[in-house]
Amino acid sequence: MLTGQTLLYFIYVVAAAAIILAGEAFYLSFTRRRSRLVTVNHRLRRLAEDAPAEQTLQSLLRERGLTDSGDFISGFVWLNRLYTQSGVTGNPMTFAASFLLAGLALALLLWFLARLAAPVAFMVFLAVGFVFPLLVLRRARNKRVQKFARQLPDALDMIVRSLRAGHPASVAIGLVAREMPDPLGTEFGIVADEITFGLSIEQAVRKLSERVGFEGLHLLSVSLSIQAKTGGNLTEILSNLSFVLRERQKLKMKVRALSSEGRASAWIISLFPIVMFLILMLIAPSYYGKVWGNPLILPVFTAFGLWALLGDYIMYRMVTFDF
Repeated sequence: MLTGQTLLYFIYVVAAAAIILAGEAFYLSFTRRRSRLVTVNHRLRRLAEDAPAEQTLQSLLRERGLTDSGDFISGFVWLNRLYTQSGVTGNPMTFAASFLLAGLALALLLWFLARLAAPVAFMVFLAVGFVFPLLVLRRARNKRVQKFARQLPDALDMIVRSLRAGHPASVAIGLVAREMPDPLGTEFGIVADEITFGLSIEQAVRKLSERVGFEGLHLLSVSLSIQAKTGGNLTEILSNLSFVLRERQKLKMKVRALSSEGRASAWIISLFPIVMFLILMLIAPSYYGKVWGNPLILPVFTAFGLWALLGDYIMYRMVTFDF
């Protein structure tokens, strides 16, 4: 039979053990959460959830608006391609419905509360529900392609070093998928998984080019296809391609620096009349007098607006180059 002092010692030991186990559980939970946060790319975070590799691949493709085999899921191929290349993850229908509902809600508020005309409210609905999401996707795609373009030469150099070390091409691509951050790391991870599940390297890279929309990947796809059919030194091909892409990136940045003055002038010239018009309307509403009642004011404003837009387009084309 336990005495009172022995029972007290036993309670102390159990309490100490409970505290130690609780601390260890908290530490393991914290380190696991931290390891997920510092994971290099999105694909590795999904793999850390202990899901099968095939299921992870399918979920990565579905959240980009693709089928389980990596094909476009929608009949509107151009729209599906834009959504996929933007890098936006989630259900495409949810993305579209959110903008449509936001546009409808804003149009109804302006119609009922602000007493806006029905045609104007309908134009607001079209702008928010259809035009704005396209602009968002287009901007996201351009930023993602630019980031991918900066990462691709380093990825090709990593593949070249791995091939020279004696690794097969699939292992070299898997190395890039583990070491490179997004967006390139996840995209090459999908390529590595597709190769594992039966696609050839040429087919997987061709699908990669469709998912990303970067022309440098088209060059990579063509290079791999030619090398597979005619043979040749793959290491030298990829090394030369990396050099070409890096030099093109340098040229693009140089052109952007040299054209910065023209782009700044275009912004200033375009925005200055609008800013001055708003300032005059704010500080001197009667400055224009009775000119607003003139029937010529609307066609004149429309003509000058179209002329200004034409000038902006010409200046944009002058400082935008194809590489």
